[in-house]
Amino acid sequence: MQSVQQPRIIHTAQALVDEVFHVPALPELGGNVMACSAAQYAGGAVTTLVAARRQGAQAVHAGSIGTGWRGDLVREALAAAGVVASAPTVEDADTGTCVVLVDNEAERTFITTQGAERVITAASLATAAPVPGDVVCVSGYTLLDPTRQPLLDFLAALPEGVDVCVDPGAVFAGLAERDRRAVVAATTQWTSNLAEARALTGEHHPSMGGAAAAVAAHLIDASAPVEAVVVRDGEKGCAVVAVEGGRAGEPVDVPGFPQEAVDTNGAGDTHCGAMVAERLRGVDWVTACRRGNAASAITVTRPGPDTAPDRAETDAFLDAQE
Repeated sequence: MQSVQQPRIIHTAQALVDEVFHVPALPELGGNVMACSAAQYAGGAVTTLVAARRQGAQAVHAGSIGTGWRGDLVREALAAAGVVASAPTVEDADTGTCVVLVDNEAERTFITTQGAERVITAASLATAAPVPGDVVCVSGYTLLDPTRQPLLDFLAALPEGVDVCVDPGAVFAGLAERDRRAVVAATTQWTSNLAEARALTGEHHPSMGGAAAAVAAHLIDASAPVEAVVVRDGEKGCAVVAVEGGRAGEPVDVPGFPQEAVDTNGAGDTHCGAMVAERLRGVDWVTACRRGNAASAITVTRPGPDTAPDRAETDAFLDAQE
């Protein structure tokens, strides 16, 4: 008897090495600051995939990985978590770096270089071989040159029944309209923070629920095949709007679990990975969002992006909230 493949989360975005420096505060222009600590982690798409894998989902990284110590670090992190890396290695370049400055308020500031992770084609992304039931994750940052057109070509060729989860990042609202339309045409799931939701719609909704409703209306008006919109607002949690038959339901606030944060780097990616993993188990959106809230609440109490909890730890955390 032929076995049925478990639905997978497939990420198309960049896997980078995060070089994280904890500082008392950002220096003034031309100034200097002494870091309290420094560490290197595999980050970017790796954070979402590891979070999903630790919640029990099958996970695939479709992006490119370079040759060198950074590429090796990314491959080791994926392999340790049981995440498949499907694309061929880029032989003549190493993976890029994201310098992350984390201050005493746990806020983070990024400086990113580009490397082998930007060397992709529609064919290299297609090595993940998405099939109906899989969820393909897309980052707005992949829609910058030189990765924009390969990603758009890949999305246009996806089989029917493959979900597309878009995390727009800060850049999405500023992209060319034709590129936004091309992504929206494939979007079945939207997950963003409150600022990104406001940027998309141009409306300054004070609540995450109002912003989620506005994003849902925007996507429906653009004829997106959207099924759900999730908008996060830090420790407050997130709001979700389910869409059925082109009609948006009422926004549902899913409260977060405020913690004393030491590092918010990777919290949104962890939320996405845990939430999508739970959806792949067939649960409703509110339940999936609550698990995402729990996973991100745990991860902000630990330094670095590679701090997502496993399923048992998340279960215990949620049980303690009852």
